Amino acid sequence: MRSPRVRATLLLMLFTVMPGRPAAAASLKDELLRDWLDMKQTIVKIAEEMPEDKYGFKATPPERTYAEQVTHIAQGNLVNLAYLHPKTPPPTLTRGITSKTEAIKAMVASFDYGAAVINEQTDATLLDVVDAGRFLGQSTKARVIWFLLGHSWDIYGQMAVYLRLSGGVPPASQRP
Repeated sequence: MRSPRVRATLLLMLFTVMPGRPAAAASLKDELLRDWLDMKQTIVKIAEEMPEDKYGFKATPPERTYAEQVTHIAQGNLVNLAYLHPKTPPPTLTRGITSKTEAIKAMVASFDYGAAVINEQTDATLLDVVDAGRFLGQSTKARVIWFLLGHSWDIYGQMAVYLRLSGGVPPASQRP
């Protein structure tokens, strides 16, 4: 089995020789940043779609409330981005947020922080291997970011269910 750095190097090599794209135009950093900013926009839209009075909604008693889903993304971003040892200081996250405004504000701050952390990187440093804790272990910095993008999509799916159970429609499913 190849090491995480070898796998990441191979991915970067594939990235730079993709058909139809000039090799000089490909940048792992730029692609990750674009996906990160797209995810921010997507997740903010669904967070804004839930009415304020339903931010305490949860599908079943043991699950998170909608506000907790939104702030869970912020928490996940901050915890996992710390593994990249960024120079940019993280925003402060208040625990127990229940309001729509404060939950979205915290999530946006975590995505803005992530964009700053990604901007600190180069294609080469994104291939550096870090200890990313119990979920990811030894991983490249790029893999940590990919993990967070996947995590946000996972929570987006849960938020879509909450929204539908509350009588709403996710932004991606809305039709004029």
